[in-house]
Amino acid sequence: MSGRRQPIVAVLGHVDHGKTSLLDHIRSLGTDVRASVMDREAGGITQHIGATEVPAELLNELCSPLMDGKNFDSPGLLFIDTPGHHSFASLRSRGGSLADIAILIVDVMEGVRPQTIESIRILKQAKTPFVIAANKVDRIYGWQSVNNRSMAAAMKDQTREAAGLFEKRYWELVGSFAEHGFNIELYSKVKDFTQEIALVPISAREGEGIQDLLTVVIGLAERYLEEKLTDVEGAGEGTVLEMKEERGLGKTLDVILYRGSVKKGDEIVLVTDEGGITTHVRGMFAPRGMSEMRDAGNRWDDTEAAHAASGLKISAPDLDGVLAGTTLRVVSNDAEREEALALADAEANLSIELDEEEGVTIKADTVGGLEALAKELRAVEVPIRHASIGKVNRRDVRTAENSADPLHRIILAFSTEILSDAEEEIENSESGVKYLCSDIIYHILEEREEWVEQRTRELEEASREQVVYPGRILLLPDHTFRISKPAVVGVRVLAGRIHVGQRLLKNGERVGQIKSIRSGQDSMKEARQGAEVAVAIDGVTVGRQIDEEDVLLVDIPESHAKKLRKMDLTSAELEVLEELTTIHRKESHFWGR
Repeated sequence: MSGRRQPIVAVLGHVDHGKTSLLDHIRSLGTDVRASVMDREAGGITQHIGATEVPAELLNELCSPLMDGKNFDSPGLLFIDTPGHHSFASLRSRGGSLADIAILIVDVMEGVRPQTIESIRILKQAKTPFVIAANKVDRIYGWQSVNNRSMAAAMKDQTREAAGLFEKRYWELVGSFAEHGFNIELYSKVKDFTQEIALVPISAREGEGIQDLLTVVIGLAERYLEEKLTDVEGAGEGTVLEMKEERGLGKTLDVILYRGSVKKGDEIVLVTDEGGITTHVRGMFAPRGMSEMRDAGNRWDDTEAAHAASGLKISAPDLDGVLAGTTLRVVSNDAEREEALALADAEANLSIELDEEEGVTIKADTVGGLEALAKELRAVEVPIRHASIGKVNRRDVRTAENSADPLHRIILAFSTEILSDAEEEIENSESGVKYLCSDIIYHILEEREEWVEQRTRELEEASREQVVYPGRILLLPDHTFRISKPAVVGVRVLAGRIHVGQRLLKNGERVGQIKSIRSGQDSMKEARQGAEVAVAIDGVTVGRQIDEEDVLLVDIPESHAKKLRKMDLTSAELEVLEELTTIHRKESHFWGR
C-alpha cells in the first residue's frame, strides 16, 4: 500500500447538462489507450456500485501530453456516481463532504440553470473545492471537434468565428458565477487555484478536453488536499450509500470506504434508526474489470480486503434499519467499539432541532439529506415538529394532521417517496394535509411558499364567509321601490360588503336591518364593493329615518371586529372598520379590543 489514497470526485450539475455522458466517457477510457492498461492486474477501470475507479496508469497515459513527462502521485481517481446533487449533499464523511473535490458540469449553450445554482449552494456549504466543466462546446456553431483531443490543442484549431462564439459564452458564465461569489478563469490562465475556479471547456460526447479536465482535477487534489489524501492508516471508515437486497446474499450495503481498510470477518459498527449496532463482515465484494462488467449476473468478485478509497459491497447479518448516508466504522477492541457505538448513537439522534409545540413534518432518504432540508427551513424560520428518514408513511400523515396551525399540516419530502396507504390517508384527510416532494431543496421551499400563500387565501375566504364584514352604502336617487314594511331601495356598495341580517347606521345611530338583497330576479346573501343591488330594510321608512342619497354604514358585531383586525382587509374595509370602532368606543371604551 502507498501512503496515499485516491481522491474521491463527485460530478454535479443541472439535468441534461452531460453528467452521465461525462461518466460514461470516463468509464470507456480503457478501450482508447494501450490494451495492457486494461489488464486485470493493472487495475483497468472498474465500475463500482455508486463509483467508477480510474487507475493512475491510465491517467498518466492519458494526461502525459499535458504533464511534461511527470506522473501523478495518487493511485488514481474514484468518481462517486450519485443520482444527483441531492445525494452529494447527503453523503458526508467525518471531514464534511464525502467528496474531496467536485466537477460542476454546465452546458456552455444553456449556462447556469436552477440545479446548477443548487449545486453551487451545496458546494459552498460543504466547502468542497471544485472545477467547472463547460460541456457541449461541440454545439458551438462552426466548432471543429476531434475525438479525445486535448482542449489545449482544440482551442488553437478553431476558426475566429467559433472562438468568438465560445468567448461570448465563456463571459456569460463568468458573469453568472460572479453573482454567486465565485471568480472563474479559463484553466490555462489560472494563477492561484485558491482564488480562482478553473473552467475547462469539454465535449463529453466527443471526449474532447477530458484529459485536460482530469489533469486539472488530480493536480488540484494533489496540491491542496495532500493532508486529507494521506489519511489512510488505521481502522476503516466509510459512508453507506444504500442498503440493498441481493439474491443469494440477503441484505447488503453499498459503501464508499474513505479511510483505512476493512477485511472479511471484521467487526463493524453501523447506524440504524434505533441507534448504533455491531455486526461482522460476512462477505465482501469488489467489482470486476470493465471487460466483464456487462455480465450482469456475476459482476462482483469475492474479496478478502479493501483499502481506501474504494467502492465495495458488504454482506453481514442484522442490517435491518441501517440508514443511508451514515458512517460505517471498523472496530478491533472494546474501547474502539464503545467509542464507535457512542458516535453511531449521536448520528442516529438526528442533529435536528425540533419544535415540540408546532411545526411541519420533514422526511428524506438519508441523514445528510434530512439535515440539509432542516437547515434550509431554519434559515427561512419554518419550525419543524417531526423529522425522520425513509418513505412517507401513515404515521407521518397523522403527525401532520395533528398540527393546530393549518399552515403546518404539510409533509416536505426530500428525495424520498410516499407509501400508497399514506397517499390514501392524505386523500381522505379532512384537515387539509399537503404532501410536497422533490430532489431539489429549493424547489421544496418554493412550492411550500406557494402553498402557504394559497392556503392562507383559502383559510381567509373560509373565515370571511363566517365573519360579518364592515361596509358603506349609498342610497341611489330615484331608486325607492317601496317606502316601508320593509323599505326596498336601490343601493351602491361604496366599500366593503353587505350581508343579509346586518344592521345599518346613520350618523352613528341604528336605522333598520337588511332583510334581503336582490340583483334582478336573483336573491343574494351578500354584495361587494362596486355592486348595485336592491335591498329590503326592516324598521325604517324612506323620507323619515332614511332618505335617498344617504350614505349608511353597515354595522358589525363587536366579536367580529377582533377577527377582522387579524385578516387581510382592503384599505376601504379598514377605513369603515376604523369609523365603526370610533362610533362604538364613544359608548364602550374597549369595544373591539
